[in-house]
Amino acid sequence: MNIVAVKNYFLSLQSDICTQLETIESQGKFETHEWARDILGGGQARVLENGAVIEKAGVNFSHVGGSKLPPSATAHRPELVGRSYQAMGVSVVVHPQNPYAPTSHANVRFFIAETPGEPPIWWFGGGFDLTPYYGFEEDCIAWHQHAQHTLNQFDPSFYAKFKHWCDDYFYIKHRQEHRGIGGIFFDDFNELGFDQSFAMTQAVGQAFIDSYIPILRQRKDTLFEDRQRQFQLYRRGRYVEFNLVYDRGTLFGLQSNGRTESILISMPPMVSWKYDWSPEPETEEIKLYERFLPPKDWVNLNSAHNLS
Repeated sequence: MNIVAVKNYFLSLQSDICTQLETIESQGKFETHEWARDILGGGQARVLENGAVIEKAGVNFSHVGGSKLPPSATAHRPELVGRSYQAMGVSVVVHPQNPYAPTSHANVRFFIAETPGEPPIWWFGGGFDLTPYYGFEEDCIAWHQHAQHTLNQFDPSFYAKFKHWCDDYFYIKHRQEHRGIGGIFFDDFNELGFDQSFAMTQAVGQAFIDSYIPILRQRKDTLFEDRQRQFQLYRRGRYVEFNLVYDRGTLFGLQSNGRTESILISMPPMVSWKYDWSPEPETEEIKLYERFLPPKDWVNLNSAHNLS
């Protein structure tokens, strides 16, 4: 088990994602912020703001540890109580300027908990999901097809399992709606052994950027008006609600005394809430709720079918 190799990979993935996003962004560059804490812990937050294409992007690497796990980690895994731990990973959120370009999120992570005289408990986790404001069928199909192709290299059953997991995870219970069109999500994963579990995690990290860059290129210059901008800001409110109420990574980071600015790097720079608002029937905005947010089998959707 080579923990150093995992850390080196996460750092290289962070760098590659930033480089790829900067090839699209003509106006801004990522700024790097190093941070550390007294006990085992530190990381690197890389942030791009106010670009011509990207309103805000955060690509964060962290490596933290301690002698006692926070409650968010032991609530579902009581066997971890009393063990020392290390957790590391990369998390990514991209909020484009254009309302027709979807927000995207990805993360890959590794966790290990140890106690003297016993085998370590370890796992990988991660995935990626897409949050459009105005849906495009071809984007959704390509997003999910790429995820399926990536996972089929390891086990043909993984895509359906991880897609369902993603749909369940990114569900905003108090709104009774999904955050976006999903993708894949997995956690507590070690069933392939260390080497292959690590290889799958690397493949997922690469698949994210390979899937998202073409969509961003396609949608970044679409003409829009204030109506589309206002709907984008309204829907970003759902993103904030999920991250602050349900997201396990956010809760773990805050409870483990991580760097607050890095933990909340996913927050969009502009957002709005409207009281008791809902889109009008037969508008472009209502289509998001009716035709894109409800989970569906995007991979096998007939691409000739016109959602509009």
